[in-house]
Amino acid sequence: MIRIEGLHKSFAGKPVLAGVDLAVGQGESLCVIGQSGTGKSVLLKCILGLTAPDAGQILWQGRPLDRATRPAFLDRFGMLFQGAALFDSVTVWQNVAFRLRQRMPDAQARAIAVEKLARVGLGPETADLMPAELSGGMAKRAGLARAIADDPAVIFFDEPTTGLDPIRARRINDLIRGIVTETGATAITITHDMDSVRAIGDRVALLQEGRIAWDGPVAQMHDAVPLAAFLGHASGRRDTNAT
Repeated sequence: MIRIEGLHKSFAGKPVLAGVDLAVGQGESLCVIGQSGTGKSVLLKCILGLTAPDAGQILWQGRPLDRATRPAFLDRFGMLFQGAALFDSVTVWQNVAFRLRQRMPDAQARAIAVEKLARVGLGPETADLMPAELSGGMAKRAGLARAIADDPAVIFFDEPTTGLDPIRARRINDLIRGIVTETGATAITITHDMDSVRAIGDRVALLQEGRIAWDGPVAQMHDAVPLAAFLGHASGRRDTNAT
């Protein structure tokens, strides 16, 4: 579905991506991990066209993502932003139906929004609330409902459990896994939370020093030597936070 070949990106002469090669297949759930500042978000921005790479290319269904093909790609993707990133000036259902309202009557868009809210465990009474009236977990669920509102072929998750307590994080992970499985969507998750990787991912790729240091099935990651330092770092951080 998406292939990245020899991707390079520098800022102020400092390399962030230094030849990234990565691919994710139809219906596959890929988690990209790495310590802070390793370029995970830059990689995501390059795929979405928010940042132009210095070299390399990104292909979607075998075709380079460029001005001709990117509009069709953007019509088929959904995104759960870190912190949910809901528009605070409109209601929850209007957030969820933001894209839908551009091509259908509000009544129809609202009905779909309520259906998607139900899919993530939010009742119809949530639809007319403002984002400020939601808890952190509810806001994340509403953001997830928006991500799937238009039945996307590709869904991106940017640190989906950041700011959530372990119980709410586990619920979000379970929702994401269920939605990806049910819809058959291709998923790319940027995260440092290894619990999310285990719950969401089919494959995991470690981004380190601007390159993919390891790429393989989630079930094999604990036997991978390049992942040992990161797994130890993530485990230590989790224990510290729990304390």
